[in-house]
Amino acid sequence: MDRYRHTLEQALKQLKLDLNETQVERLLAYHQLLVKWNKAYNLTAVRDPQEMISRHLVDSLSILPWIGSGRLLDVGSGPGLPGIPLAICRPDIDVTTLDSNGKKTRFQQQVRIELGLDNLTVINGRVEQVEAAPFDMIVSRAFASISDMLTLSGHLAAPSGVFLAMKGLYPEAELEQIPAGFSLQDVHRLNLPDTDGERHLLILGRI
Repeated sequence: MDRYRHTLEQALKQLKLDLNETQVERLLAYHQLLVKWNKAYNLTAVRDPQEMISRHLVDSLSILPWIGSGRLLDVGSGPGLPGIPLAICRPDIDVTTLDSNGKKTRFQQQVRIELGLDNLTVINGRVEQVEAAPFDMIVSRAFASISDMLTLSGHLAAPSGVFLAMKGLYPEAELEQIPAGFSLQDVHRLNLPDTDGERHLLILGRI
C-alpha cells in the first residue's frame, strides 16, 4: 500500500495537484477495490496494480485543471475512469458516469457506496438512449472517435457545454471529421509521469 501511495503522491507533485489527505485515501481505496474486483470481473486489461496507478488514476487526474463547475458526464466510463477520480477530487460538482456494461456499473455503484461519494450518479445504459438533464461538461477517455462522441452525446450537453476528449497522439484525422456545428476550442498536451507516449486533452464545443 505504501508503494502505491508513494507512486500516487509523487505523480500528484509532478502534476502540481494539491489534494487533501481524505482525497488521497479515497483514491487509494478506489484503487484497492479496482484491483480486487478486476481479478473476478475483468474490468480493465491492466492487471498490474502499480500500473493501474499511473495508467488509470494519474491519467484521469491529469485533466483536473480543466474541470470547471456544474454537472459532468463521463461517457463510456468503464470501471469509472476518469469519473470516479474526478468525483473524489471535486466534491463540489455533480458527476454522472455512464456505461453499457452491467458488471462495470455494478462495480462503480459499490465504489460509490463504500467511499460515500454523494456527488456520484452511476447509469447503466447506452449514451444515445439516455435522457438526463443537460451537462456542462462531457468527458470521454475511451470513446471511439471525436465525431462519434459529439454525435452520440451532443443531446446531453447544455447549450454552452464543453466536450473533453482524452486522446493519445494528436488526432488530426479525427479533427477533420468534426460534425457541423462543433469546433475545437483548445488543446492541451498532458505531461504524465511514468507514461510512455503522448497524451492530449481536446476541448470542443458548439459554434
